[in-house]
Amino acid sequence: MREQLATVMICILLVVVGSAVGSGCLPGNGADLVETSTSAPVSTPIETGIPTITPITEEDPFLEERQRLVEVGIIGMGISDPLVIEAMGRTPRHLFVPEEYINLAYVNNPLPIGYGQTISQPYIVALMTQELGVHEGDRVLEIGTGSGYQAAVLAELGVEVFTIEIIGALAEAAADRLSALGYENVHVRHADGYFGWEEEAPFDAIIVTAAPDHVPQPLLDQVVIGGVMVIPVGPVGWFQELWSIRRIDDANFRSTSLGGVQFVPFTREVRGE
Repeated sequence: MREQLATVMICILLVVVGSAVGSGCLPGNGADLVETSTSAPVSTPIETGIPTITPITEEDPFLEERQRLVEVGIIGMGISDPLVIEAMGRTPRHLFVPEEYINLAYVNNPLPIGYGQTISQPYIVALMTQELGVHEGDRVLEIGTGSGYQAAVLAELGVEVFTIEIIGALAEAAADRLSALGYENVHVRHADGYFGWEEEAPFDAIIVTAAPDHVPQPLLDQVVIGGVMVIPVGPVGWFQELWSIRRIDDANFRSTSLGGVQFVPFTREVRGE
């Protein structure tokens, strides 16, 4: 961990991860955090449409698998916040993945969800959620809704979630899924997340689930004083660095590196399909 004070125009020095290995590497004992997968790599060809998401049923056939993931892949990898652990244990990840990947829902890897996007590795979801340090009643902005899994985890913490997705089909599907599951405290918007959600700002925390090559200034402006933004930053197609950026006052922020990661790129073109 290292910290630095910066003015509102934060300049982050990206550190190329020299020790990161290939697909499937999971962090442990201080190793780098790699958002990638052996069974479903980020480089999976882009689908022409969104896969069929697993239908909702009354039963929970994956309860034991989810509990095992929490014990081994969440608690076992250093997540200690009991509220985050409980939220991960309650959120049915298998309902946020395509049907063809349902048997991999509780493997600690990202999975493709269509349009070149992924549902994040559960450990990364837990880590970023823990770093937000949110409390019940807080307002959180998420950039990159995807299938809605991260938003659901946040909603389980009792926060009000405002989430933006740039791909229209994913935004619509996520909104329908979250509503069907009863997450009334999640609001979904189809837009370019670079500019945040100004009319709902400020936010107690902001989480970004795609990697830009710099920290968007409009997002910094929408964090409350004392609030935090967790964001991966780095070049497309290479490892990025995950940052926790806390707002100290109107003009100053403190940034802390959380290690190397690999996310899909932060795109700017609003897509309707």
